Amino acid sequence: MKTQTGEILSMVMAGGRGERLYPLTLERTKPSVPYGGKYRIIDFALSNLINSGIYSIYVLVQYKSQSLIEHIRTTWSKGGVLTKHFVTVVPPQMRKKQEWYRGTADSIYQNINLVYDFKPRFVAIFAGDHIYRMNISEMVDYHLRKKAHLTISVMPMESKYSSQFGIVGIDDESRVKSFEEKPVISGKKNIFASMGNYIFDTDFLIDVLEEDAKRDTSRDFGKDIIPHLAKKHAKVYAYDFSKNRIPSLNKYESPFYWKDVGTIASYWQANMDLLGREPALDLDNQAWPIYASNLDSPPARIIGSEIENSLICEGSKIYGAKIKNSIIGRAVKVEQGCVIEDSIVMDFTHIHRNSHLKKVITDRFNIIDNDSRIGYNKKDDSKNYYLDSSGITVVKRGSRKAYYF
Repeated sequence: MKTQTGEILSMVMAGGRGERLYPLTLERTKPSVPYGGKYRIIDFALSNLINSGIYSIYVLVQYKSQSLIEHIRTTWSKGGVLTKHFVTVVPPQMRKKQEWYRGTADSIYQNINLVYDFKPRFVAIFAGDHIYRMNISEMVDYHLRKKAHLTISVMPMESKYSSQFGIVGIDDESRVKSFEEKPVISGKKNIFASMGNYIFDTDFLIDVLEEDAKRDTSRDFGKDIIPHLAKKHAKVYAYDFSKNRIPSLNKYESPFYWKDVGTIASYWQANMDLLGREPALDLDNQAWPIYASNLDSPPARIIGSEIENSLICEGSKIYGAKIKNSIIGRAVKVEQGCVIEDSIVMDFTHIHRNSHLKKVITDRFNIIDNDSRIGYNKKDDSKNYYLDSSGITVVKRGSRKAYYF
């Protein structure tokens, strides 16, 4: 990185409702949803920043934030020698006006005092609800080379996915010429989708936020500010994420893995991408670790069981069960005669004898009774659980009071 890390302030947007991930977001915000057995979704954005040498991080929260606040407190709030090394949660302060954040830009504008106090050269604004690994220092170097005022990270993809993302139009120099939220683009061609990650020159950010505050807008980067800047021919450039590389990437991995995990189906698939001898996303990378909370659990205990292509996290106890193509979280207990296939079982779940789960997501702190069959009968599942349109059955989060073993 050609600039000093102390010149960069990062603001991670972690206030999204995540309505399409219901019921996993019934009691928590989307960035706080568990992933991969031992992580939370936000751990990826925070780990990318730390691994890239960016240590000054504010996490902006809003809806159902207590779970995320507790996770940041126990996992990321580590004291440092330098005052500019911190990960701090910022709930809505309502300093500018007595209302919740109206959009992504409003969340920054309402906390603009943090930017004034820190006095950074650049502000890195990153989404906290995606699964990916990114060497952000390469994006900063690109921003400097282009002498940009704003750089947007973009992901190349097929046009059939255009209605799910903000689509960026660029010229031959990668300068942003247009930005449209979720358009329908026909024909087979590649497009660039915004990843919701931005590097701003600080003075430019303050100017555009002050200008936007004077206009009648929804106060959102994608819906208002970036389209407006494109029309004004501002120095806004797109950084192609497919050219980003992290160290020690395996040849078999997807070279630029990124998932929005905005739906139950995409969330399930992103978890399944961790499985196999050659997973699309291999988290066993000491050069680019994804940091997770330490539960201080003993090693997993597996006795008389058949485990195939699965991840079993620490503290779990598997007795006489069959588990295939699944992710078992921390401190999960699976009893004799149980069969679990193509499923995600989150922390502190107790699955009693002879239960069968197939393509099921079980949220934390659940107790599955003896002889339960989940994922086999859509009619029964829709009565007792949440049956997603993708065919995946979700068992809502249980209660801590119900957890004993």
